[in-house]
Amino acid sequence: MITVRRMEEWDVAAAAKLESENFSEAWSEQSFLETLQCDYAYYYVAECEELEQMTDVSTEALYKNTAARKKQKKVVGICGLRNIAGEGEITNVVTNQAYRRQGIARTLLQKVLSDGVELGIEAFTLEVRCSNQPAIALYEKFGFESAGVRKNFYTNPKEDALIMWKR
Repeated sequence: MITVRRMEEWDVAAAAKLESENFSEAWSEQSFLETLQCDYAYYYVAECEELEQMTDVSTEALYKNTAARKKQKKVVGICGLRNIAGEGEITNVVTNQAYRRQGIARTLLQKVLSDGVELGIEAFTLEVRCSNQPAIALYEKFGFESAGVRKNFYTNPKEDALIMWKR
């Protein structure tokens, strides 16, 4: 089961790891910590509850006794929202590769947009690599439209960013 909640300080290591596994220009733990301190920043994590075998229990006991299993929550997605002068900037949208195509990014975006509207935000923007067609298609489903291109916005590899707005 996937749950979405506000990011806490103890999530920054998992968030930074998830970014480093997926982005060439990943945020550091320090970057997330500093951003969480900003009163205009709202960052979220998607968690998946997984069963983990306990190493101090025999295999037989593990299968006979469900109490011998413990649940561990794993951060499988993150997304950020910055309220900049009443406009919402969406950042850091990423899903663990093993959990893609399961609606995690969609669920995160729904939460971010909903919370943004509650904050009084009426327009949202984001940047996405021009080659990232799955992400662009998702954003379009939420009503985002292309509004321009930032030349050479990304490095490693160098690529333009598509600027999208939802008004």
